Amino acid sequence: MVKVIRRAWRYLVAALSGRLDELADPRVQIEQAIEEAKEHHRRLTQQAAAVLGNEHELELKYARAVEEAEKLQAGARQALVLAERQREPAEARSYEESAKAFATRLVAAEERMAELRSMHERAAQASARARSAVETNAMALQRKVAERMRLLSQLDQAAMQERLNAAMGDLSGLAPQGDTPTLDQVRDKIEKRYARALGEAELTSNSVEARMIEVERAAVDVEGAARLEAIRKDLHREIGE
Repeated sequence: MVKVIRRAWRYLVAALSGRLDELADPRVQIEQAIEEAKEHHRRLTQQAAAVLGNEHELELKYARAVEEAEKLQAGARQALVLAERQREPAEARSYEESAKAFATRLVAAEERMAELRSMHERAAQASARARSAVETNAMALQRKVAERMRLLSQLDQAAMQERLNAAMGDLSGLAPQGDTPTLDQVRDKIEKRYARALGEAELTSNSVEARMIEVERAAVDVEGAARLEAIRKDLHREIGE
């Protein structure tokens, strides 16, 4: 039962995710992707800054260690010089002890200096990798920004083409809305009425009444022609006299 519920839940999540992807605005998704890339670059830059800061901090510590070692070495040398100049054995031993103390602290300082040098070298390598990572990611971000412009332009072209397709569909009558007839339907209706009118005219011209009218009209035309000929003869006769 638990497996069935878990499987149904995964199916529901996948179905909803797919539906959300279909309904999501591509322009908003593009902006979200760019913002996420920018945020990733910002975090990477902050991490790289921390690495470079550690390198600079070690530089300062190493410089102080070098300065401290130089001071201790100078102190030891000065104590030996003073010990050699003293004629009293007790004073000379006192300066000798001071020189030995300086030397002991110098050894510790040199060990610390060597440790800081090693740490600084590793930090410098880490800084180089951090700089390279930031530069590489910056180039990738620039490519994504350029891709964003291309996708937005392509999205605008797609929207324009969809509007054109919709307009052409309306003009061709492929997608009538409501009760509005399409041009094809109006044309079929007009052609049907015209064909019916032609048929009625043909039937009317071939009827008995139409033929009788034509015969009567022909007889009237013959009589009219005969009457015109008689008038013409009378006119010629008057002219001859």
